[in-house]
Amino acid sequence: MIKRSSRQGAAAPRAMPVAVPAVFVSPTASPPAAPPGLLCLPMENLSQEALAQVADYFQALAEPTRLRILNLLRHEPRSVSELAQETGHSVANVSRHLALLAQRGLLARETRGTSVYYRIADPAIYQLCDLVCGNLGRRFDSTAAQRQAFAPAPPARRRATGRRPALR
Repeated sequence: MIKRSSRQGAAAPRAMPVAVPAVFVSPTASPPAAPPGLLCLPMENLSQEALAQVADYFQALAEPTRLRILNLLRHEPRSVSELAQETGHSVANVSRHLALLAQRGLLARETRGTSVYYRIADPAIYQLCDLVCGNLGRRFDSTAAQRQAFAPAPPARRRATGRRPALR
């Protein structure tokens, strides 16, 4: 369960931190206050149990098919069969991915007649993914610049002087 600030009349902050269950450092000590605007403690103050939950959250994102599913759900809910068709995977395979994403709190499911539709439960996931993509892009740019610094220099072009080289 995520502990939220209960300030009445105040607008909720727009920054959306990654939602992980609030598990405190010591069950016997009173929990330290989370910084304003955060739903739980910063990672450096989390217990081993809480860190394991954070790792599980990130593990859900560590599979390309699941990232593709998140992208497909960015603008509208979709049924399992629609997602299977768009990803090129079987319904059973996509269902397993969807179940894991829902279990981790990234997706919500809704039954409409005989179909099950999934939607994004927390749009902040896209901010997290964009942050990672930006970091990767900067790292690749930096690596390319470093590689260029060590690339062999192009061969020097001889300047034409109009004279024939001397024979030895």
